Amino acid sequence: MFVLRAFSGLTGLALLASRIVCLIVIAWFAVFVVNQSKAAAARQLGELAGTPQHAQTHTAAKRSGLTKTLDEVAKTVTTPFASITSGRSPWAEHGLDTLLVLLVYGFGVGFLARLVRLRV
Repeated sequence: MFVLRAFSGLTGLALLASRIVCLIVIAWFAVFVVNQSKAAAARQLGELAGTPQHAQTHTAAKRSGLTKTLDEVAKTVTTPFASITSGRSPWAEHGLDTLLVLLVYGFGVGFLARLVRLRV
């Protein structure tokens, strides 16, 4: 009986961890969208003013500690999918990474945890 309770506790922990990973990756994607939008707006304003700017160097210099942490965690979590998503545009790469993490860690781990709970 003790083993079954411990196993049930582990599945609960796995569900919690998968939800946290999914929330982190969603936040990472949201930060990416905001940064890309700001960079595009700055580039457009620069072109309208007649002084084209390189938005990538501008946004890379202003990364906060939270953004760096999100990038590091997301890179660690999305590493298994690097062979699938690398070589694409930044939007496609981040979008596919986010989708794959949500499918594997969100749906996959959740499904397995529920399946284990039904068997226990």
